[in-house]
Amino acid sequence: MAKAASPIPHGYHSITSSLTCVDAAKAIDFYKKAFGAVETMRSNSPDGKVSHAELKIGDSVIFVNDVFPGMTAPAPATATPAYNLFLYTPDVDAVYARAVAAGARADMPLEDMFWGDRFGKVTDPFGHQWSLAMRVEDLTHEEMGKRAQAFFAKAAGQ
Repeated sequence: MAKAASPIPHGYHSITSSLTCVDAAKAIDFYKKAFGAVETMRSNSPDGKVSHAELKIGDSVIFVNDVFPGMTAPAPATATPAYNLFLYTPDVDAVYARAVAAGARADMPLEDMFWGDRFGKVTDPFGHQWSLAMRVEDLTHEEMGKRAQAFFAKAAGQ
C-alpha cells in the first residue's frame, strides 16, 4: 500500500459536507437537476441503498448517503434544518429557478443584498437548506458596514 501524497485528497477542501438523505438516489438526481452536480462515484450496500456517493458542485465535493442507523447522521426530521449549505454560483437566478422547478421549496426569494451578493434560500425535498448566491459587487468592509447599518435601521423601522 502506497503512502498518501497528501493528507487531504486532491480536489477536496479541508471541510466536506456529508448529507444523509431518505432515498439518497433520488436526492442525487435532484442535486444534478437543481445544482448541476456531477456524480463522481457511488457505492451501494447489498440492499441497494447508497452507502457513499460523491458529487462535485462547482469546485467542491459533497458526500451523500442513505440513512444507516448507528453509522450515519440522521436525515433532517423537521421542516426547518439547523444548518445551511452555502452555494456560490455564476448564475444564481438560473440555479434558483432550476432548484424550485426540480422540487425545492422557495424559502427566500433572490434579492441583491447589502453585502454585495445576489442571494436567496431554498430547502431541497430531502430537508437540507441551501443558500444560493453570486457576488455582484465587491465592497470594502467600510462600505459593507455602512450598508448594514442602513439595512438594519430600515428593518427596525418597518
